[in-house]
Amino acid sequence: MGNKMKTHKATAKRFSMTKTGKVKYTRQNRRHQVNLKDNKRMRHLKKGAYLHESNLEAIKKLLPYS
Repeated sequence: MGNKMKTHKATAKRFSMTKTGKVKYTRQNRRHQVNLKDNKRMRHLKKGAYLHESNLEAIKKLLPYS
């Protein structure tokens, strides 16, 4: 019987896998000092983003069962 791989918990909190295999994440810079950022910037930060293909393999190794 082979060993199970452990999920990297810090990565699991920040990234999620979509059904098609893309990696989705929430943008940063939305927590505090919101009044210093203009409305257009905050509106764009609300939307989620998808990870670039160059980083895809590294994140998939850290999330083996998702």
